[in-house]
Amino acid sequence: MEKLENGVKLNLGDHEAYIRLLSSQISKISILNKGEEEFFSGAIAKKDWAAPEFKVTEDDKKIVLKTNDVTVSINKSPFGIKHLDKNGDVINEDAEQGVGYENGKPYVFKKTDKSEAFYGFGEQTGGLNKRGYNIGLWNTDAYTYDKNDRYLYTSIPFFIGLKHQNAYGLFFDNSYRSYYNMANESDDYYYFYANGGKLTYYFINGPEIKDVIDRYTELTGKMDLPPEWSLGFHQSKWGYLQNDIVRVAKTYREKNIPLDTMHMDIDWMDEYRVFSWDKSGYKYPNPDKLNEDLNNLNVHQVAITDPGVKKDENFPLYQQGIKGDLFVKKADGSTLIGEVWPGESAFPNFVKKDVRDWWALSHKALFDKGVDGFWNDMNELTGKTSTPEWGGPNEPFNPDIVWPQNHMPLDAVLETDDGRKMLAAEGHNIYPHYMAQATKEAFKKLKPNDRPFLLTRGSFAGTQRYATLWTGDNVSNWESLALSLPMNANIGLSGQPFVGNDIGGFAKPDDNYVTPELFARWIEVGAFLPFSRDHYAGGHNEGNGQEPWVFGKEVEDISRKYISMRYELMPYLYNAFKGAHDNGQPVQQPLVYQFQHDPNTYNIEDQYMFGGSLMLTPVVKQGATSRSVYFPAGTKWVDYWTGEEFEGGQTITKHADLGTLPIFVKQDSIIPRREVQQYTGEKKLTNLILDTYLENNASYNFYEDDAKTEDYTRGEFNVTDLNVKKTANHIEFEQNKKVQNFASDIQSYTLKLHEAEEPKKVQAAENKYVKAGSAEELNQQERAYYFDAKENVLYVKIPVNEDHKVNIQTTGGSN
Repeated sequence: MEKLENGVKLNLGDHEAYIRLLSSQISKISILNKGEEEFFSGAIAKKDWAAPEFKVTEDDKKIVLKTNDVTVSINKSPFGIKHLDKNGDVINEDAEQGVGYENGKPYVFKKTDKSEAFYGFGEQTGGLNKRGYNIGLWNTDAYTYDKNDRYLYTSIPFFIGLKHQNAYGLFFDNSYRSYYNMANESDDYYYFYANGGKLTYYFINGPEIKDVIDRYTELTGKMDLPPEWSLGFHQSKWGYLQNDIVRVAKTYREKNIPLDTMHMDIDWMDEYRVFSWDKSGYKYPNPDKLNEDLNNLNVHQVAITDPGVKKDENFPLYQQGIKGDLFVKKADGSTLIGEVWPGESAFPNFVKKDVRDWWALSHKALFDKGVDGFWNDMNELTGKTSTPEWGGPNEPFNPDIVWPQNHMPLDAVLETDDGRKMLAAEGHNIYPHYMAQATKEAFKKLKPNDRPFLLTRGSFAGTQRYATLWTGDNVSNWESLALSLPMNANIGLSGQPFVGNDIGGFAKPDDNYVTPELFARWIEVGAFLPFSRDHYAGGHNEGNGQEPWVFGKEVEDISRKYISMRYELMPYLYNAFKGAHDNGQPVQQPLVYQFQHDPNTYNIEDQYMFGGSLMLTPVVKQGATSRSVYFPAGTKWVDYWTGEEFEGGQTITKHADLGTLPIFVKQDSIIPRREVQQYTGEKKLTNLILDTYLENNASYNFYEDDAKTEDYTRGEFNVTDLNVKKTANHIEFEQNKKVQNFASDIQSYTLKLHEAEEPKKVQAAENKYVKAGSAEELNQQERAYYFDAKENVLYVKIPVNEDHKVNIQTTGGSN
């Protein structure tokens, strides 16, 4: 043993082990050939950690590193690592099969027991709890994937173990094709390994799931705050032409269905030449006119970009790539050519900085025509090549899984900045991560104070710091709708909060178009996704559409209702993203995220929390008009639509006709809302509604900035603590303006108290609040209250500059 500043270095014979303590809760374990340097993939955002206080002891059998929070016990023979908490209880430990390399492949075996659940792994089909699953990570163009597919577009080699109600995380920092057997062979152990690379993984202690994700995203990076417009509703179709884009946007406005963004799929390009506008004369004949029309409608535009650069000696981008040696190479050193949308194409070597800079500056052609955001597609290093062996595996991982044959040869070469030859076997999974980095760099170079919006299909661990993720080419069927809920949940638990699915389904196998019932149920879910976009494959015609109005008046009204709710909840949603920015928390949360001490939540995958207070229980089965709902224990719940209250720890059956998405509010919650807008920024936020469900005490930490620029990174924001407290005969409202560095438009709050009684009086120090006779009269007052006796709802209009506690005196009777 050699003691290091932040851990120990161990002699294992042919190998060396480094056990480093990045903090009192995070350790890095590396097992390397002698003389090899420790490894960091591009996923790692933070490499410089202040060493925690720790002690090292050694005896004949073990070496022990002890921090204030975690003990790392290293068994000498056989070599093995055990992590224990501050009470001395085992959190995680190596199994008897151990760790190491077999034929150059790094592997780790870990002990488990029957109580342990597993979550994460990024974008995966199947259920929420991955115990019993065989999982493979290899970015794949998984068109029309279903519940049986094992390889999707994204690879995130991170998972959370939940054992005896305590959580930990393991991040296997390896971008080779990797495999995870999560207690599938035995209830006593699980293991993971990769086809190559170094054995490097991070152990992250909880014990709360939220702590694990916070620390994991400190390691791999947290998402930036998005522009508010990107949180609005998006519409897209593979097949829209310029006139369709404008026609559809106008129809949204005419029908008063809120919309912020239209997406342009591959038809905007000149025969799929990236960054080159269509020259056909009819697809996108006038980008300047398109920009003018969309600006007049206050609609943003997002353009798709693919990494394949058409092999065309007259195409400037291809010429630049060849001249600058900017493309991925074949093993013999020649430029790798694969077939994608443009036909024969070359692929930028995004792992190199000068390539990323070149790609970033190429976005000027889009910015100059008014494009506001970008959509990276086909970025799984996908494309047929002339190489006879396309890079399939040497041995099958699972005989039931068909190996995808649509990727680059494993011996293709991506050269790094330091001159290392990274083979595609290593670079494949992380390629879209570097492309996302390059695309985000376009904003830094060309629009440095605009907040970036970038959508990506492929990604790796850490891509959350660059891009939003959508889950690729799903299918217009009920299975795909149901599948999206646990998929999004695990993506969120993998550090990527900004995720969504194609509402209504993208692909239409056998011309199986979405039905009105399916679209209605899907839009109910889709309005409450972190990223909300209706996108589908439809060809160049107006028939078989998937916009809300094509399904008839009932579905159009349902769509308007729930999309409008999203816009009403925009302050709540924006603040949920502030939480994601601060600590990595998912916006769409499986129940286990908040309620890990209730084992009944561990396998629930068709209910989720939208932000901290709203529980959604969507109907995802054809023909169903009711569903069972479980209320997590230890919390009271209120039916959003009826006001009925429920104790936690029970299951009920809830009726839900086609127009009803069952929503429940966690008691003692404040939900900030606003008036409906047809697009973000249509109206100034002058009155903030504080929708309050109160039993004892409710609080909310309200954040506000301009929601569009990078000024917030320079301190231009406000933070206000809002508190509502209930006692025997009065309710108190109090605010604490903690940070005030932003010129807010908010002039007043409307405190909305459910299941209330008419007050005897409302007063803040010497400021008396008058009684209003209606909601309209209330809105005309500076300090006033209105009691809706029919709904038992009390509204109190409070000036934003009210410095004193607002005291609402009640009779103290039962509510």
